[in-house]
Amino acid sequence: MSEPTHATQPEPTVPDDASARTHDSDPEPSQGPEHDVPRFTELVADFRTCMFSTIGPDGLIHSRPMAIQEVATDGTVWFFGFADAPKLAQLDTPAGVNLTFGNDRRFVSVSGSATVVDDLAKKRELWNPFAKAWFQTEADDPMVALIRFDPSGGEYWDGPGRTGQAIGLVKAILGKGTPADGDNAKLDLG
Repeated sequence: MSEPTHATQPEPTVPDDASARTHDSDPEPSQGPEHDVPRFTELVADFRTCMFSTIGPDGLIHSRPMAIQEVATDGTVWFFGFADAPKLAQLDTPAGVNLTFGNDRRFVSVSGSATVVDDLAKKRELWNPFAKAWFQTEADDPMVALIRFDPSGGEYWDGPGRTGQAIGLVKAILGKGTPADGDNAKLDLG
């Protein structure tokens, strides 16, 4: 009886220029709050809305779009909400809250804590015609809750934009480079 033979797999060949085509999917490390907080506020400065995600009583993630009232220089993000909205009961959980910002070239995801703040002066400061139209009342109405989000950390992806992506794709098709994928880094915001 002869011994079974085992098929051997050929050694994979790696083109000489393979290192130019590999992509490291690990983000750059955070650089600390003194760098990352200003970077975060810069990245989200043009966003008017974001997805506001909490963990519901069913244990599932619940996300809803929320209008951003202000992103302060310290990274605090302010919102208004109806005082009886289910999301307010979901703020005080160990999982915290996540905000996600996105457009055709930039994506930012940050986690942190959110609380309802009883600060009539801040409500009046942030109150605007859009809030009045949405809530159909004034800033001092107790049915309007002021929500403060304090970020602790996150990650962003900042791409080259449509034109940069198109140019990079054409270069890649012609074999003259790789598509530009932009910046990706962790954020230390706490």
